[in-house]
Amino acid sequence: MDTTSVQNILRTLKLDGMAAAFEKLLVQSASRSIDPVEWINIMAMSEDQNRRERRFQSRLLSAKLRDTEAKIANIDYTTARQLDQVKFQDLAQCNWIKDNSSVLITGPCGVGKSYLACALGHEACRQENSVLYFRMPRFFNELEAARKDDTFERLFKKIGRADVLILDDWGPDFMTAAQRRDLMEVVDARYDNKATIITSQLPVEKWYDIVADPTFADAILDRLVHRSHRIALDGPSMRKVSGATAPRKPSFARILQEQRQASPA
Repeated sequence: MDTTSVQNILRTLKLDGMAAAFEKLLVQSASRSIDPVEWINIMAMSEDQNRRERRFQSRLLSAKLRDTEAKIANIDYTTARQLDQVKFQDLAQCNWIKDNSSVLITGPCGVGKSYLACALGHEACRQENSVLYFRMPRFFNELEAARKDDTFERLFKKIGRADVLILDDWGPDFMTAAQRRDLMEVVDARYDNKATIITSQLPVEKWYDIVADPTFADAILDRLVHRSHRIALDGPSMRKVSGATAPRKPSFARILQEQRQASPA
């Protein structure tokens, strides 16, 4: 059997990694002196790496991260935003996923909360964990739509199975009764079984107000905050263009006050 036939068989069997390694070995004169067993070892390692990469790309695609290029290696620790490098690099080891814990990232607009969440999600995919990303408005909208078209159970199971659920941008809008119920079901199903990342411009202490119901707030936040890892960022927006002045946004205290005033008695 000639080398072309061997390559074709490997491709037919979808052993693309082994086929690629075989092709490289054929053109390397030094490889002719390698023991046949070592050839097999090199080809098998190439196939394993190839399959790992394909599985990673599949998980990354399914995660639907807001920023698929966000990576731990590219995190900026020089910007003044109170990001603890040692703590974050420890989170990058993904032990918090094995512990079924939460990571709560808070801070003002523009300090990189979503990027950090996506970087952790990217690394989780790399370490063979399934990830699902939602912005909070889309999360609630999809759950509401699923209830209407009788696909809620399927979506609920999909969310429940994810090793890491990322909920980006908690608040500032008050939750409706339906949103509280859906969030409670998801949080309760995942508690102590799966890991969660939440980002918010609001400090964790203000999340109680957003749930807008004491009973649900106690139940939801007790499960999310228990055994959580908190990253509280602060500092100027990283999106600001040099020399430009961004319009000042209203404080969350003011937003909450306006929403309370607008809510019916």
